[in-house]
Amino acid sequence: MNQLNVSIQQSIVALIARGWSQRRIARELQLDRATVARYAQPVVAKPATISTHGSDEAADSKPASHPAHGSAPESDSKPASNSTHGSGAAPPAKPAISTHGATAGRKSLCTPFATVITTSLELGLSAQRIYQDLVREHAYTGGYQSVKRFTRKVAHKLELPFRRMECEPGDELQIDFGCGAWIKEDERRRRRPHLFRAVLSHSRKGYSEVVWRQDTETLIRCVENAFRFFGGVTAVLVPDNLKAAVLHSDWFDPELNPKMSAFCAHYGTTLLPTKPAMPRHKGKIEAGVKYAQANALKGREFASLAAQNTFLADWERTVADTRIHGTIRQQVGTFFTQVEQPKLRALPSSLFPCFEEAPRKVHRDGHVAYQRAYYSVPPEHVGCDVWVRAETRLVRIYNQRFAPIAVHVRAEPGRFATDQAHIHSHKRVIVERGADYLLERCRLLGAHCGAWAEGLMAQRGPEGLRVLQGLLALAREHPIGVLEHACGRAVHVGLWRLKELRRLVQDGEHVVQVDFLQAHPLIRDLSHYQLEP
Repeated sequence: MNQLNVSIQQSIVALIARGWSQRRIARELQLDRATVARYAQPVVAKPATISTHGSDEAADSKPASHPAHGSAPESDSKPASNSTHGSGAAPPAKPAISTHGATAGRKSLCTPFATVITTSLELGLSAQRIYQDLVREHAYTGGYQSVKRFTRKVAHKLELPFRRMECEPGDELQIDFGCGAWIKEDERRRRRPHLFRAVLSHSRKGYSEVVWRQDTETLIRCVENAFRFFGGVTAVLVPDNLKAAVLHSDWFDPELNPKMSAFCAHYGTTLLPTKPAMPRHKGKIEAGVKYAQANALKGREFASLAAQNTFLADWERTVADTRIHGTIRQQVGTFFTQVEQPKLRALPSSLFPCFEEAPRKVHRDGHVAYQRAYYSVPPEHVGCDVWVRAETRLVRIYNQRFAPIAVHVRAEPGRFATDQAHIHSHKRVIVERGADYLLERCRLLGAHCGAWAEGLMAQRGPEGLRVLQGLLALAREHPIGVLEHACGRAVHVGLWRLKELRRLVQDGEHVVQVDFLQAHPLIRDLSHYQLEP
């Protein structure tokens, strides 16, 4: 038996002499209460006034003749005389009377008020309220801690039995992970995979599979394999609050993993996680995992993951399905085939698409980066957090409410996938709209402006696009009448430079006449200037 340090022993003796309780000493010295009681016995014990055999002995009787009684002489006795310190003798018996005048197993001060406390607990009152009522109405003299301990014991006795929850065929599938059997990859290295197990709540039909990870994609594929193994889908899928399925646990409104929600929508089932820290809400799968571990995998070792999965599939068929279940009293495989399998919902026509997703933040250029490629989103989402879902050929982008906001063809790393509809009108260059759009805008200014624009494109080709943009800019700076007159003069003279058009606009009515007229009253015919022979 291990012995305490002498200083700690002396501390226990001194505190007992000061009237401290063993509970308080154990708490202050950070010891076990049984240890404190063992070392406190020689001090707590008083000379036995009553024989353990029930006979009255004289005070001067010698206790040495009765060592088994654990008594000590009333005078000149030392605590160390009966101590086990340094000896192999058995520890002395528990004292008949403690320093507080009560036996070690003394009744609680709340015992006379047991009926009152029980009635109060049935009314839903707290221990503090019960203590206050006892002091005020029943002259209770004990402490609050006594009431608290007593109510805890009574409440445990008053606790209602658990209610068994049984499901109709095809209603519920419970899933969970446990530890699989060891896989010895080589002589020096071995690994232990995760054991996934799914159990139908009505028939207790099970599916087992070992995997290396517990991420969302692995969970989805395991559940999908279970549905395909059973040949149908249940109405409800019940996991615990593992991160692969539940982002934030909440009994009333849990935040589910979006990918897991999409999987349930694809298969037409509903994900209902259990209450946090409440494993009995999925007791069937808790027992199912333990059954697979103890019956199938305990004491076994496999060479590979595939070998363990092959063994589990054979074990489900030959052992788990052929057993008579202790609760339903039916053979599991036969009961599943005859009763539950016909009630399962039909499988969808295709598997759930394989994709990856991750949260991203929209950059200032209106794009999000995913695997070193860049994808545009509508301008109102700049600076916001979004979800990016990458499939084999497409990349889908969702907002925080998981509503779709953009779809792109998957791009190579370093490439930009930009939807023109995602460019704000204030950031659009008018030249990007093309020549037809610019010509139509110029025709709206007037007939001469439209004619000058058409002639410009015919004369200068694609380089005239920016000139047309300059013409539209002049329309914002000058009256349309002046611009129309200038364009008409420019078409007549054949001026196709924007700077010349600006000069004509600025000159207004004082435009210099640069063309030659064929006829005018003041101009004589050339025949008048012919020389006679």
